[in-house]
Amino acid sequence: MKTVAIRFADKYAPQEGTIALHEKVIEDKGYVWFGKLGSPISEATAKIVLENEEAKILLLHSGKKERYWAYVTEIRRIKPDDVSAIPTYYEPKINDFTTWFRITKFELAEKDILSKCVVASSKAVLQDAAKRSMSSFFVIETEE
Repeated sequence: MKTVAIRFADKYAPQEGTIALHEKVIEDKGYVWFGKLGSPISEATAKIVLENEEAKILLLHSGKKERYWAYVTEIRRIKPDDVSAIPTYYEPKINDFTTWFRITKFELAEKDILSKCVVASSKAVLQDAAKRSMSSFFVIETEE
């Protein structure tokens, strides 16, 4: 499967953390919008993700060991109209997000997932590439 791995942090999130707050919105609405800062995901890359039978992205929690699969039903480069499906802590920076993912479920990935993924362009193992690169996202290949 070819998809995207995205770094995220709890820099702006309240104490509960990014994933927990997004899961609360999923409980209420059935989905949540997850925003990505930095370089946007291209339309071609979004298409790669969404063409998978089960579209999902890998979220890399910066500075922590947890990795999550996020199940995606839509990707857009403009702010969604349904702001009630966006966690409220996004508000101060809502216009800074360059890509939005409509997520229906988060799942904790196995501990060694980074060693099972390779960066599509370089064929480097994601575990090594993520340490050497400051990139906010990687197009990856995985058997997951």
